[in-house]
Amino acid sequence: MPILTLENACLAYGHVALLDHAELQIDAAERVALIGRNGSGKSSLLRILAGQGQLDDGTVWRAPGLRVAYVPQEPSFAPGQDVFQAVAAGLGELSRLLLAYHEVSRELAQHPSQALLERLSELQARLERHDGWRLNTRVEQTLSQLGLDGAAAVDTLSGGGIKRVALAQALVSEPDLLLLDEPTNHLDIDGILWLEKLIADYRGSVVVITHDRRFLDSIATRVVELDRGRLTSFSGRFAAYQERKAEMLAAEAQHNERFDKLLAQEEVWIRKGIEARRTRNEGRVRRLEALRRERAARRSRQGTVNFTLSRGELSGRLVAELEHVSKAFGDKTVVRDFSCRILRGDRIGIIGPNGAGKTTLLKLILGELAPDAGTVRLGARLAVAYFDQFRAALDPEAAIADVISPGGDYIEVGGQKRHVVSYLEDFLFPGARARSPVKSLSGGERNRLLLARLFSRPANAIVLDEPTNDLDIETLELLEALLADYDGTVFLVSHDRSFLDNVVTQVIAAEGDGRWREYVGGYEDWLRQRRAPQPVAKPAARPEPEARAARPERPRSKLSYKEQRELEALPERIGALEAELAVAAARLADPALYREAPQEVRSLHERVGKLEAEIEQAMVRWEELEGRSG
Repeated sequence: MPILTLENACLAYGHVALLDHAELQIDAAERVALIGRNGSGKSSLLRILAGQGQLDDGTVWRAPGLRVAYVPQEPSFAPGQDVFQAVAAGLGELSRLLLAYHEVSRELAQHPSQALLERLSELQARLERHDGWRLNTRVEQTLSQLGLDGAAAVDTLSGGGIKRVALAQALVSEPDLLLLDEPTNHLDIDGILWLEKLIADYRGSVVVITHDRRFLDSIATRVVELDRGRLTSFSGRFAAYQERKAEMLAAEAQHNERFDKLLAQEEVWIRKGIEARRTRNEGRVRRLEALRRERAARRSRQGTVNFTLSRGELSGRLVAELEHVSKAFGDKTVVRDFSCRILRGDRIGIIGPNGAGKTTLLKLILGELAPDAGTVRLGARLAVAYFDQFRAALDPEAAIADVISPGGDYIEVGGQKRHVVSYLEDFLFPGARARSPVKSLSGGERNRLLLARLFSRPANAIVLDEPTNDLDIETLELLEALLADYDGTVFLVSHDRSFLDNVVTQVIAAEGDGRWREYVGGYEDWLRQRRAPQPVAKPAARPEPEARAARPERPRSKLSYKEQRELEALPERIGALEAELAVAAARLADPALYREAPQEVRSLHERVGKLEAEIEQAMVRWEELEGRSG
């Protein structure tokens, strides 16, 4: 059952058509991932669906009474707000009444007066008339669900904290349609996993812009791609989209090749001149004119970024060696007794929650920060290039070309002299935009410009601090391929699990309380090793015979006949449960379900939850019986 439709939608900025007679339908209780190239118009489309933007032409239909909540890519809040006030603002008009009650309550507690007491009674009566206490409870429950302190000042929160406040503000209104623009930006891995669960359990519909492939695959029941002004829907997960998209591009290339060949033949014919004014020739001329119009109207697919990275002079075999290094700020120890040895060619992923000290650890490794204890030894001929997640290296008023080559028209890349405009075109910046200011770029375009700046300078070690924010999927895959072939040393701070798995060869992970530990492999390898049971230390000396005799013997428990039969039957039962779970999950991933039987969605979600719990219980029971049977 549709809750929102977009019909014949047109939207253009300048000469670029972001939406070109686009069509879209959102059904009840489905989860849609909206993907596309940077600058293709995804955020503009989301604002239109939220009612915060206007189409040049076409219509947007929303179901009567549809509640829509929108979380932008960079949420902003009024200065001086606390978290409770910011979240309560999501309730609309009644939020003013609720916030006024809380403000008067605080004033009364600090400065008791009859006037304030009467004002509080008046507000209390109005809240009761509008069922305001239920709204207050809803705000409190939302704060608790998202782990937020209502009294904290929004201005003091990190990027991840602000993102959580924006999500809470959207969820408190209990919307039927939740629109999220890059919600994983600024969230650490734990935050992303939490968001995955929140969206999976959400009963309404969700449309999310994301370039995080693991996140996309986890939450989406349908992928919608915005490409050259058109919206194309792909049912199923991201892997299915990739297969179908490759087939579509191959078919499009074949069609364009045949079309261009026919057009070339007709152009040759027209240049030879029309031999006679016969009807068929006049018809052929009209067909040629139609072919020319169709070719002029064709929008070619945007090219791919051309990454090249110059390693520069080879560094020494040893890049850095840390021995028992510690670093504290005030009473907080960020790095505690950490030792590691990094060699040329290592690709290091640094994993940890926001605030764990990833940047501090990097500065210690690269010798930019002196440790409080321990020693750091750096290798020879180390030349480091940085990618900064906060884009501090970009002057918003500077021209794009000046970011790459300040005051000059040429740069040297990989030993070759190149014009800066030609180099920028490798990163999909048209020559006409070379003199445009940095502030005119989108978030993804600024990240591309930072990469262009990074790769224009020879370096044998590169530091990438959250490079995946705002980059589209195709650019991410090209960057992965480049880093895989790079023979220098890479330090990567990222919360993108797929990117970590595809790039790094080892992980340094935060263990809590300032402790860090090295693991071989990428994110999944770290996850597997972290979950592995640690060996139990044996006692240093055997107890005396008297002590052994005094200690009561632990009775050995053998399986009863009934338990033995239960153990034998458990593998088959677990297999049956997992098969049923796979069928239910496949049913939920089918977009047709949400159109044809939306009433079945909730019961399927409940059944999936029960099956997962039953499988977990059966696994625990199997491990218990298996352990006793030995």
